Amino acid sequence: MSSPAAQFRLRLQPRVRAVVGILALVLTVLFAPGVGLASSDNAYAVTKLTQAQAESMFRSAGITWSSSGNCTNRNNSTCTSFEQLNLATAQGAVTLKKASGCALNITGGTETGHASGTYSHWNGYKLDYSKYTCIGNYIKTYFSYSGLRGDGYPMWTSGSGNVYTDEGSHWDVLYYNCGGC
Repeated sequence: MSSPAAQFRLRLQPRVRAVVGILALVLTVLFAPGVGLASSDNAYAVTKLTQAQAESMFRSAGITWSSSGNCTNRNNSTCTSFEQLNLATAQGAVTLKKASGCALNITGGTETGHASGTYSHWNGYKLDYSKYTCIGNYIKTYFSYSGLRGDGYPMWTSGSGNVYTDEGSHWDVLYYNCGGC
């Protein structure tokens, strides 16, 4: 027969394993990339496009673009640049065009002059679109009104989580993903 100490150790082993397992799960969550203590305001790695790649995608989808400066220089605020645009952002524009069937004209891309931040125009997450009745009706019909942004502009959120903000003179769209491409 086992000693009382040996019996105690045998009863304790399942409890220790359970505690160690729970501790491992908690530590995994706390230190997982982008979660808990390991979280940050940094965006995850994304695929970046060149101006030519983005233009080709947009042209193929029937999406137009324009700029007040008639240029594409990323460092000029009067240009409309697609340099360093996220692939998912470009795909999101194509998804919107195909789903809505509306004319889509991009008036703002990755050029300087927009608000800064992780999920910004400069970092490739946002596009601005001309305000056409068709696209406005589509956004307001098929996406959920999600309140006012901090600056007072109304927002709608798509089922995939992308955010469409009516900034008065244009639509400002934040693409977290490609919108179901």
